[in-house]
Amino acid sequence: MEKDPYHYQIIARAISFIEDTRAEQPSLEEIASAVGLSPSHFQRIFSEWAGVSPKRYQQYLSLNMAKELLTKNYTLLDTAEEVGLSGTSRLHDMFLTWEAMTPGEFAKAGRDLRIKYGFADCPFGEMLLMWTDRGICGIGFTDVMGREWSMSDLRRRWPEATYEVDSGGAALRAAAMSAGEDTRLHLIGQPFQLKVWEALLSIPSGQVTTYSTIAERIGNPKAVRAVGTAVGRNPISWLVPCHRVLRKSGGLGGYHWGIPVKQGLLLREALRKEGKSEQISAA
Repeated sequence: MEKDPYHYQIIARAISFIEDTRAEQPSLEEIASAVGLSPSHFQRIFSEWAGVSPKRYQQYLSLNMAKELLTKNYTLLDTAEEVGLSGTSRLHDMFLTWEAMTPGEFAKAGRDLRIKYGFADCPFGEMLLMWTDRGICGIGFTDVMGREWSMSDLRRRWPEATYEVDSGGAALRAAAMSAGEDTRLHLIGQPFQLKVWEALLSIPSGQVTTYSTIAERIGNPKAVRAVGTAVGRNPISWLVPCHRVLRKSGGLGGYHWGIPVKQGLLLREALRKEGKSEQISAA
């Protein structure tokens, strides 16, 4: 029996199988067999995770997922200005409030900063959580990159900080996030990075944008490459939604924690949004 309460390992195997056999359009029975479940059990788990049926997911893939998102869910960011740039934003059915580290604090590379950390389950597999007394400052996904690499990657951003493991605290925070409870963030970065991450916070769940649009939004339209670097350096994945940035061509682009995780994040948000719209229309 699968022990992961979020069933992400099952979902990841199913997504991989559906992609590999896209041309054959496998049936529900074939997909369920590939992940070792009965069709009814798999249908329930997948629908709970994605918000729609496996069949609808297959249709998204056949329509070229990234381009479909750009066509249907593209946002110019301005539509959420009053939310995202006021310092709070509604994301993933939770409220986020954030506070930035001052340039002087950043220059210390984390000196005098106490950071707690731990590993916990989330809807996208295992994640590494880091936090200060002012809020969550780091999130990484370990399924693709591994625990050791993820830990090293986040720690080298603030090499002078003091780190303390707190597995219980990580589990409590992960559960609160997944339940949609209020979450505080502590953004630690350079002034330009903070400006880009602030723009990311204004992208509504289920929508996407492009690197060039973010560059325009922060008043520096020629800084597309620098924006891409800042997006890649976002330390709070999922909550600061760098996964919602695509190439202008419609390509997924890169993702610091692995393309499979980015695809899972985007699809779950888009499909859940579509599922909710269908429910509203049917009401």
